[in-house]
Amino acid sequence: MHKQWSCPVFTQASAFIRFYVRLKSTKARPTAPLGSRILTNPDDIFKHNMWDHVQWTKKDQEAARQKAEENSSIRLPLKEQGKFSTDACQYWDQFYEAHQDKFFKDRRWLFLEFPELLPSSAEEKRTNACRSHQEAAAEPNETIRQISSFPGQHASFRILEVGCGVGNSVFPIVNTIKNTHSFLYCCDFSPRAIQLVKDHLDYDDSMCHAFVHDICEEAGSFPFPPQSLDVILAVFVLSSIHPQRVQRVVNQLSTYLKHGGVFLFRDYGRYDLSQLRFKKGRCLSDNFYTRGDGTCVYFFTKEEVHDLFSNAGLEEIQNLEDKRLQVNRGKKVAMRRVWMQSKYRKPPLPSPS
Repeated sequence: MHKQWSCPVFTQASAFIRFYVRLKSTKARPTAPLGSRILTNPDDIFKHNMWDHVQWTKKDQEAARQKAEENSSIRLPLKEQGKFSTDACQYWDQFYEAHQDKFFKDRRWLFLEFPELLPSSAEEKRTNACRSHQEAAAEPNETIRQISSFPGQHASFRILEVGCGVGNSVFPIVNTIKNTHSFLYCCDFSPRAIQLVKDHLDYDDSMCHAFVHDICEEAGSFPFPPQSLDVILAVFVLSSIHPQRVQRVVNQLSTYLKHGGVFLFRDYGRYDLSQLRFKKGRCLSDNFYTRGDGTCVYFFTKEEVHDLFSNAGLEEIQNLEDKRLQVNRGKKVAMRRVWMQSKYRKPPLPSPS
């Protein structure tokens, strides 16, 4: 029994230690999930760039609500709104043409917030959840056997990142899952973004498959069968979709998860600084805005996130509202940030009676 568990545990621990050392050397975010830097003395506010788990007073909440109500009081005419859906790919393509891979930083915090991306960690949790349900493992394998060939077919652990952009999550993942039986799929509806991913020096098609795909298209097909994924990752992507279309997207994506697989989500929360900064006339609908470059963004609440994934048949593991205080020490300005971070699992099949 000891031999069965020692290898996976050692592998997971070694991977995490390597990642911890690498992260610490880059002076990145605090080395604890959702941070651990708490502001206990208001006089210390300008000692650090970020404070975690910030509590809002009723006055803070009301001021934010009023600001959002004010900036959404004048909305774009309905006849002008359609282009932000029909031309969404064009706007994002133009964005990546202008910024290439220089706009966003690599998300080296991923494995601290989402250790489920580590193969040994996720496989162990999924195995425990499905141990008494042999059908949960048998059904996806049967589905996979019916597919003659697809990228990553022989991997024992498969991840999909939707809306991967130019690879700011892709390459931290690729460089961490090397020498494991893992495979990463990544898609974006911008051909320019996918080409930038494929041109990256760390892109390796033996362990990663990047492809153009619009997750809003109902008829669109993925290059892998249903119930073949261990993890789906969506980081700041669902907020770019019109809120009336998001539920259908999550429903469809969830069909590709194995039983026991997890959906990892991080995105903008209601009354984040970026929402309150919008000017009048940029609002499309409640809490949904278009930026000056034509890209769009929605701001979620905790309750909306729960309904979104629960309605897709997934079980809540984590659903957090991550409130932080971002500080510009040079200008002596403090800014309130709000992000949603959630993990939902596809339940195991019922045990055979």
